[in-house]
Amino acid sequence: MKREQVYWEEVSVGDELPEISLDITVRRLFLQASGAQDWYPVHFDPAFARKAGHEDVFMNTGFVQAALVRLITDWMGDAGFLKRLAFQMRRQHRQGDTMVCRGKVTGKKEADGDALVFLEVWAENEREGIATPGEATIVLPRTPAGEG
Repeated sequence: MKREQVYWEEVSVGDELPEISLDITVRRLFLQASGAQDWYPVHFDPAFARKAGHEDVFMNTGFVQAALVRLITDWMGDAGFLKRLAFQMRRQHRQGDTMVCRGKVTGKKEADGDALVFLEVWAENEREGIATPGEATIVLPRTPAGEG
């Protein structure tokens, strides 16, 4: 599927990325653990998770990272390039939560021939608020000559 392209000249500080929302279900937890081959039991065994001091099983880092990447890449379009993503797993996304990923433009500049855009991104849920704060740097294409 070809996405609508965002061009560097069109972006302004304060612009918000369209959010994505993902329900954290037992099925999604199990499929993620299996697909990622992340066999640490805190991600699929409630008794083990509780014994380890957690309230319940929770999503693994790879799932949250992929959701943040999807947030960014769905917005920037196919010609954009995700140059850097950093985030912190501060709180959990657990069964029954709805994980919502959001972001906004915090800056932009030209450097070494690249048209850079800086983003604040995060994953939140209704139980914890912002559970996973992060930041990203992307490279966007320029508006083609004769357009804009």
